[in-house]
Amino acid sequence: MSPAPIAATAEAPPTATLSFREKVAYASGNFASVLYWQTFAAYLSFFYTDVLGLTAAMTAAVLGLSRSLDAFVDPVMGLVADRTESRWGRFRPYLLWLCVPLAVAGVLAFTVPALGPTGRLVWAIVTYNSLMLLYTGINIPYLAMIGVMTPHPAERLRLSANMLIGAFAAGNLISWTLLPLTRWVGGGQVAAGWRNAFLLVGVVATGCFLVTFANTRERIRPPQTRQTPVREDLRDLLANAPWLILLVVSITFMLFGAVRASVSVHYFKYFVGTQTVSLPSFLPLIGGRHDWSFEYLISAFNGLGQAASLVSVLLMPFLTRLGGPRKVFFACLSVGIVCTAAFYFLGPGQLPLILLLNTVSSFCGGLSFALLWPMCADTADYGEWKRGRRATGLVLSAAVLVQKQGWAIGSWIALALLDHFGFVANQAPTPRALHGLVLLMSLIPAAFGVLCVIVMFFYPLTEAEVHRIASELEVRRAAPRPVEPA
Repeated sequence: MSPAPIAATAEAPPTATLSFREKVAYASGNFASVLYWQTFAAYLSFFYTDVLGLTAAMTAAVLGLSRSLDAFVDPVMGLVADRTESRWGRFRPYLLWLCVPLAVAGVLAFTVPALGPTGRLVWAIVTYNSLMLLYTGINIPYLAMIGVMTPHPAERLRLSANMLIGAFAAGNLISWTLLPLTRWVGGGQVAAGWRNAFLLVGVVATGCFLVTFANTRERIRPPQTRQTPVREDLRDLLANAPWLILLVVSITFMLFGAVRASVSVHYFKYFVGTQTVSLPSFLPLIGGRHDWSFEYLISAFNGLGQAASLVSVLLMPFLTRLGGPRKVFFACLSVGIVCTAAFYFLGPGQLPLILLLNTVSSFCGGLSFALLWPMCADTADYGEWKRGRRATGLVLSAAVLVQKQGWAIGSWIALALLDHFGFVANQAPTPRALHGLVLLMSLIPAAFGVLCVIVMFFYPLTEAEVHRIASELEVRRAAPRPVEPA
């Protein structure tokens, strides 16, 4: 695809403020993405072991290998998107082209076929990889849009906050409702409930992607007048020191979250169990004293965590003004590590403390994760400032690669260790298996969090440096560009 010709006149600089409508529309796309991602993160391993009937070892292999392979598709998708030319821009058209195929793949991935163990394993591999390939195809261009909708760091921070509001709103919806929804729409059949639930998810996600497509615009064009060879884009990326450091920060951060998330449903089903919960009588439906099964307890656990993450993102612009993104990241992640490690000392009857520590940890973790995205866009600015070339799609897709790789490794570690500790789905756990679940919810993920904090100390782009680079780039982009021969 050939780029459109560039006139030899200066372009008007993009407006400093995006409209409220465009910010909400952009958030809608992440709402759609996270309907799937939150399910992958919190419930997929449970679906495979306790519904599809795979062993923990099989599940570890499927998730670890598939997510690792999918992660390496991300830079390819970034390179393809950077070279796409359409009347809608480079990145937006993928939201239109892939939203319906993604919905179909989601239904198939959560369908239980009438096959034996080997057939179900093959089904899981094929449907999950198909789903993740389409998810990558729509999500990488979507994320790259944050780097081309506005050149202003403060506006990107607000756009990132809106994006994460959409994410955590979807996370809340899935966390609170998915397991109860599978009961409500299943007609008494667990497998049918999961399939029917994802029919509804697909319809909602498709509508949200179309809202984003129709109401957003790409404003920043790359500085070069003809396409940069792929090898030069890759060389620029590997020479981008801030991005390389952020790469390690991202992968260790994802390990911190993935290990714990991969076993949280198992933790509630097999360690916490059914609990008697007393709530104020004036609360509709849930008021009074009731026995809550693990489905409702884990929904409350994940739902309160997602709500806390949403609040943290709403407060992100205020909190970052107090200390700057880098300092806020350090502080929040440190608190999250302490809260996670404390799970080692909790018993199954300490439900209020379990919920409280997770809520605080999720507040801190959600804010830390939100800060990674504008920092990724900042490293794209750094690359353009340093080299004179910009590859936003590649930078953002490579960031997603390492995050997915971190999640793949984290899922593999969690499920492989669960198998090592002797876990067998739908059977009473041994003391060793229960101890393994506690470790996977506490000390093991906390260790990865400590490593993430250590690496972040070496990240060089301070707030002042980011604003200086952005100001210089704005001057360069406003200057007239000569027309180069085709």
